[in-house]
Amino acid sequence: MAFRDYDPYERDYGIVPDIVKQFVVYLYRHIRERNIPEIESMYEVSFPKLSDRYFKQGPWPPVDAISDLVDQDHVFCLLYKELYFRHLYAKTQPSLRARCESWDNYCDLFGVILHGNVNMLLPNSWLWAMVDEFLYQFQSFAQYRTKLAGKSAEEIELLKKCDKVWNILDVLNVLQALIDKSGIVAELSRDGGAELAAHDGYIPGQSNVLRMLGYFSLVGQLRVHCLIGDYSTGLQSLFPLNLFERGKLYTQLLSGCHITLFYYSSFAYLMLQRYTDAGRCLNAILSYIHRVKQLHARNAAYDQILKKNEQMYALLALVVGLCPAVQSTLDEHVLVALKDKFGEKLQRMFRGDEGLFDEAFMYGCPKFITAAPPAYDNPSAAGPQEAYLRQRSLFLRQVGGVSRLPLLKQYLLLYSSISLPKLAGLLETDEATLRTALACLKKSNYCLQWDGGRDMTSGSFTSTADIDFYIDVDTATGAELVMLSDNITTRHQAELLSRHIVKFEAIVRDLEAPPVAAAAPAQAAY
Repeated sequence: MAFRDYDPYERDYGIVPDIVKQFVVYLYRHIRERNIPEIESMYEVSFPKLSDRYFKQGPWPPVDAISDLVDQDHVFCLLYKELYFRHLYAKTQPSLRARCESWDNYCDLFGVILHGNVNMLLPNSWLWAMVDEFLYQFQSFAQYRTKLAGKSAEEIELLKKCDKVWNILDVLNVLQALIDKSGIVAELSRDGGAELAAHDGYIPGQSNVLRMLGYFSLVGQLRVHCLIGDYSTGLQSLFPLNLFERGKLYTQLLSGCHITLFYYSSFAYLMLQRYTDAGRCLNAILSYIHRVKQLHARNAAYDQILKKNEQMYALLALVVGLCPAVQSTLDEHVLVALKDKFGEKLQRMFRGDEGLFDEAFMYGCPKFITAAPPAYDNPSAAGPQEAYLRQRSLFLRQVGGVSRLPLLKQYLLLYSSISLPKLAGLLETDEATLRTALACLKKSNYCLQWDGGRDMTSGSFTSTADIDFYIDVDTATGAELVMLSDNITTRHQAELLSRHIVKFEAIVRDLEAPPVAAAAPAQAAY
């Protein structure tokens, strides 16, 4: 394809800085020596520093400029190009040619890993970033091709020829191939990931590359399905994982993967109207971020962690606004932070303010994509916001079904029993509409909750009611009455009090413990 005419990122690299050459040579050497500490340092520290110093506004040298330094090593060149394109996406607006070449490079790289005998070690952070960037570029391409308004006829013709580039079926096939070839499902089923957690993903004498790519691809499948609005399939792809019983495994392997896993899981549960499960996911991950965010203050991903933290509080506000009973299941510091951020807005949500639900959804939701290519012959038929507007409409339909329920609940709480005609008059509606509203309120009192099985979409219905009622007939008058049940759920503070007691006892033990003698500094083992 004739991309060269409008390729904006190509530069002439006649001279590569010596320090960049040295970086490439050392990185190649350490990868060959399987020296994880040095590879990790060069990947997480040296590469970002060199990028800021020499390539802040443009790409790194192309692979042809450094291939002689690494003996034309095919695998290393693929890894270098993966870093090259990732930096290109971060610093510039990639051209269509760059997007196609990056796709080809990922196909070649994953093809070598799947079909070759790869015995190297790479940092888990690099492997997670590889899967994360792979899916980001897929998402970016899907959004790029829907923005037809500003593209020339030539660019649209080239897009038509790129129908196999970043195709969703091919992306999902790559993820599934990595999962199958790695054997990660059987490993997690066998020991629950105990061996992985014990060695932080680096099992002695074995390559971690295929195993960890397979593990991260499980989370990648969830992300892809959520981006296209297929929430049930996304949760079903997590069947090898147990979100609430393997927290140690997730947190030890990588914070970024851990946050992504729980963000998309909670959003999928929210869209499936499983509010207790969504609240449980959000409570777990927000508590985790509360504990560890200061440890990442100097990390390059710190700003992303903070942004994702704010997005998840917006999702939690949606969950609580739709199911107030979730508040009683939250950790104290999560509930306090939620009220600090959304205190007044939550009260308005409880009263059915759809505008605030819309606002929080827009901020907290992922950037949806359309799986199918746009109609290139009719650029005005669909815009880049089509996928978002479709999911927004589905969510607001949920909200609309319960927006009038808070007022109904307020009237019911004033009476132990009230006739249907009188209640309809108070609400200024007819009896048929009132019956529908009562049925909706009754239904909203029960929520499907995960029961611990392998299928994350399975579960049993549990009551989340803070008010319960039934309809009976007055034997004296024959009128239908709405009767409030005697077993109205009231919020008890026993759990909150018990948590404070446990914290207080821990503080007392720490104060009464004898001072610990300072240990001699341990010698670094490298």
